[in-house]
Amino acid sequence: MPAFRLSPAVGCLLAAAAGILTTLTASPFELWWLGPVAAGLIYLGIHTLTPGQAALRGWSYGLGLFGSGASWVYVSIHDYGYTGVPLALLLTVLFVAGLALFPAVTLWLYRRLTGPRLAWLSFAGAWVLGEWLRTWLFTGFPWLLLGTSQVDSPLAPWAPVGGVYLLSLITALTGSLGVELLRRRWWAALPVAALWLVPLVLPTQWTSPAGEPLRVALLQGNLDQAIKWTAEGQREAANRYSELTRAHDDDPDLIVWPEAALPMFEREARPILERVQSNLAPDTALLTGILQRDGEGLYYNSVIGLGEVEGEYRKTHLVPFGEYLPLESLLAGTIAFFDLPMPAMTPGPEGQAPLRAAGTTIGNAICYEIIYADRVAAQARHAALLLTVSNDTWFGRSIGPLQHLQMARLRALENGRQVIRATSNGVTAIIDERGHITARAPQFEIASLAGEVTPMQGLTPFTRTGSWPTWLLAALLVLPGLRLRRKP
Repeated sequence: MPAFRLSPAVGCLLAAAAGILTTLTASPFELWWLGPVAAGLIYLGIHTLTPGQAALRGWSYGLGLFGSGASWVYVSIHDYGYTGVPLALLLTVLFVAGLALFPAVTLWLYRRLTGPRLAWLSFAGAWVLGEWLRTWLFTGFPWLLLGTSQVDSPLAPWAPVGGVYLLSLITALTGSLGVELLRRRWWAALPVAALWLVPLVLPTQWTSPAGEPLRVALLQGNLDQAIKWTAEGQREAANRYSELTRAHDDDPDLIVWPEAALPMFEREARPILERVQSNLAPDTALLTGILQRDGEGLYYNSVIGLGEVEGEYRKTHLVPFGEYLPLESLLAGTIAFFDLPMPAMTPGPEGQAPLRAAGTTIGNAICYEIIYADRVAAQARHAALLLTVSNDTWFGRSIGPLQHLQMARLRALENGRQVIRATSNGVTAIIDERGHITARAPQFEIASLAGEVTPMQGLTPFTRTGSWPTWLLAALLVLPGLRLRRKP
């Protein structure tokens, strides 16, 4: 059967639809089986395109993906960036169109450098290399990676082996091989079967308990973001978290407040924290997100502890336009959205040691950091438990917080570590080492989530190596498809 041929317009429409299908694989929809379908729609007839046409197809895919799956940025810009509707829409469109350049560049290079030889293999490798590029270029944005959706699929046991990028690779391979099957290349059924059947014989548990379960309480203050940084918001935050903490008369081993729970710097918050500590049981530790200002005038987004807690953590990967302003000399003061509600943060040092609290070691990821698989794996190598504190109020009532939670679940599965997630207004949750939610607080309510978590020992293959073996494998898969000589 000859190769599929689609008109460029139809191909772009199908690509945009594939982007929307990829969003449907993510939370809250979780239709994971659409992942291979989306990849297959992009692969369909791609070798009949010029590099420019392939780039346009990739850009269309990106518009569909980020337009449907990351449009929550409008909430941050309009509702909390105090930007009018027309300008907020414009900035959202620019954000989506800019992110869509990543798949556009990926497919342009793919068609420029490869031919039809073993195309199903090189396509999957190129897909993952494109996701790798999106992970670090311009500070990175590894949101809505194809593999994230597979946390609940039969492919999930691959996650502790190679992480999210291996899941992306297998999903893209399934899509390209599916197209080959439609072309009556029946041999493609064998590798598809292998990719989906091997998980049946992979270990179901790579790690084991390192001690007795800990009793934890995760507090969700549900403060109004619009007034949080006012004097009224500061008083309300101090009262609410103090009251929620006092209400726990069962003396949990660990209490956690979310990111920047008290909207003030640590120095101003110390009297409040000392009063809270005086009411804690001797064996109860408390961890809270807090903003710090050091003696040199530098500001940090941090996690600190009260009680028997050793160490602190300072956020390493900051959010552009949220915690610092790129090109500040050009953008500062131009529109309200670029005026940060607090001083620009400074990134913490790389390689920070885990905290020690409640008798166990705790690896940290503040908010956005949980979406970076390799950063979390670096913490998990030396920690028995993972903690992420976040302020997802910026997402409003969009699908953003649910996508964020899904990525935290995958980090738990990748590393065989239980994850405790404390947020300002949801989704606060406890996640076991297989990525399953064992307890969850309702969104947009004042809540105190109590439960048990078990410290874990041992390392998964992914925790040991991180993503580089999968990135290397992806590059090797592209090699057989490279055109050694250019057509005249």
